[in-house]
Amino acid sequence: MAKDRSLVRASDIGAWAFCNRAWWLANIQHAEHENPAALSRGDKAHAAHGQSVTQADRLQRMGLWLLAAGAILAGLLLVVWLLAG
Repeated sequence: MAKDRSLVRASDIGAWAFCNRAWWLANIQHAEHENPAALSRGDKAHAAHGQSVTQADRLQRMGLWLLAAGAILAGLLLVVWLLAG
């Protein structure tokens, strides 16, 4: 996948700050990484973490909707109870 050159990623800034020559070799000259297996493992770990964060966000939003629905239901039950009493 081609990188969007209009974006500056934090990892690019960190890589450049650590060794601008290594950044240039990787991003401009497209030199091979010295340990592609570790790079692949890191990519997979970051992707898995991203999926976990997405799922946690989805569950949190669902919990808030359920909490709101419960509050509305409790309010309706309170109104019915007060009107019946």
